[in-house]
Amino acid sequence: MPASSDELIRQLYDELHVIARREHRRAGSPMTLQPTALVAEVYLKIQRRADWESKSHFLGCAATAMRHVLVDAARARLSAKRNGQHASLTGALRELTNDLAGDAELVRLGDALADLARLDPQLAKVVDCRFFVGLDEAETAAVLGVTDRTVRRWWTRARAWIYDQMAADSHEG
Repeated sequence: MPASSDELIRQLYDELHVIARREHRRAGSPMTLQPTALVAEVYLKIQRRADWESKSHFLGCAATAMRHVLVDAARARLSAKRNGQHASLTGALRELTNDLAGDAELVRLGDALADLARLDPQLAKVVDCRFFVGLDEAETAAVLGVTDRTVRRWWTRARAWIYDQMAADSHEG
């Protein structure tokens, strides 16, 4: 076990950066946060904590922090677009067509996950690990301290719940 929180963060920085690069590529369009900035934001959210039980515990907390950072950034971009804060009309139209739907979906996903976390925190943690950090079943199981089979079952339940929640939201709005 590392001697300090800072030491653990230094040891896992490269792993967090790989995850952030994957999120950046997966976004499909340029995100406001570059991978290094995303890792820095995650670090700022988790660095005060000094009681990491393990690498898995740290990665679980980092997954949740990454989700919060990404959803907050998407929410800020949507707010700026609604308020007309664009350099040019052409740029605004390009941004709106390229990533408004992605930002809106990410915000909706973040809201749905916040609701899920209140109902069943373990299911929300599975989504954080699998979707936002890109961990596989075995890695997620290690982070959560459960079996692969439990992760598979929770992942299926979480995806179904989120799908139902987001489908209901799209019919209401």
